[in-house]
Amino acid sequence: MTEIFALFADPAVWAALVTLMVMEVVLGIDNLIFISILSNKLPAHQQQKARRLGISLALIMRLALLSMIAWIVGLTAPVFDLGIQGAPGAHGEPTFETQFSWRDLILIAGGLFLVWKATKEIHHSVDQTPTDDLLDKDKSTVVAISFGAAIFQILLLDMVFSIDSILTAVGMTDHLPVMIIAVVTAVIVMLIAADPLANFIARNPTVVMLALGFLLMIGAVLIADGFGVHVPKGYIYAAMAFSAGVEMLNIWQRQAQRKRAGKTTP
Repeated sequence: MTEIFALFADPAVWAALVTLMVMEVVLGIDNLIFISILSNKLPAHQQQKARRLGISLALIMRLALLSMIAWIVGLTAPVFDLGIQGAPGAHGEPTFETQFSWRDLILIAGGLFLVWKATKEIHHSVDQTPTDDLLDKDKSTVVAISFGAAIFQILLLDMVFSIDSILTAVGMTDHLPVMIIAVVTAVIVMLIAADPLANFIARNPTVVMLALGFLLMIGAVLIADGFGVHVPKGYIYAAMAFSAGVEMLNIWQRQAQRKRAGKTTP
């Protein structure tokens, strides 16, 4: 306990904690969007349960990974190399490479899954012809399987986002208590925001398409990262924030139009 008090007596530790908390919350947005979209595919009485279970699994996975930091850091060690590199970039580093670590392979697999899932959901949103999809919420005979399938898919993406989250934490600080506090805080924020975000997405169909577009972009970035093409996260979240801002303006415009139409109706 004395060591913890001594640790947090250092202003630099507090600065690292605040910075890491913000980073973990931002990184959790990707995870939360996926959970919200997938849980909205379930019957209404199972949606909140799926969201809470999915976020709880994310917390358990992050804390478990924190207890195995040495193993997590080892995931960045090269596993094999195909010997292919891109042309040198502005700073002399290759634009892409095929020297893969376990982290790279996990990111590529997670990115491919996100691209596949987002593309499938976009197709389902555009073409709503009834199908045999287990996640089709109109088919009451597969409710139990649908819930299990949703949790399984959430668990897969929790693993990908958790590894990315913990590696970010390891890169920013060496203090385990700081990592734990930042991770727990980010998951609590996810838990608080889950229901309002999912309900907002459900009420606004155009937001669903925007969120699926975000997932496509995130999936592509994960794949690129796995191949050594590092896209600055600031660009990604700036683009997401700008798109979300434009969509909010569209929503306000539609609400204003409905209000005017209501006033002019005799």
